[in-house]
Amino acid sequence: MIRFQFFPRSQGITPEVKKVIDCFNEVEDEISSDSFKLSSNEVLEKLRPYLEDIDYNVETGKSKSDKIHVPVLFIDDNEIDKSFNADALSKDGKIVIEVEAGRAVDNNQFLKDIFQACMGFEVEYFIFYSCLS
Repeated sequence: MIRFQFFPRSQGITPEVKKVIDCFNEVEDEISSDSFKLSSNEVLEKLRPYLEDIDYNVETGKSKSDKIHVPVLFIDDNEIDKSFNADALSKDGKIVIEVEAGRAVDNNQFLKDIFQACMGFEVEYFIFYSCLS
């Protein structure tokens, strides 16, 4: 079962966030089984068509051109100086999605992901999915 918690808890989820949750629900049987563990890339691959249908850019590989860059710092003439890579990003740049496997918990990767999303230019929402049950 896909479970989620929205923060701040004093608000309900937005329609845009609901669409992402619906994408996860579409592939729930494929990504949440106790009989197998998928890598974060495998989960993202199953999510890709659903996220793309709702106008998300989704990482397609490990080369620089396949990654999704989220701006953090700018230099002269509004040129991007620093950015971080996200697994998926809404076309308007307001929602960042990160999918993590074992290292998310083992190495506290989720803390880095949260920090990066907080620093992202115009990012309003961060959605984190852990492949661990």
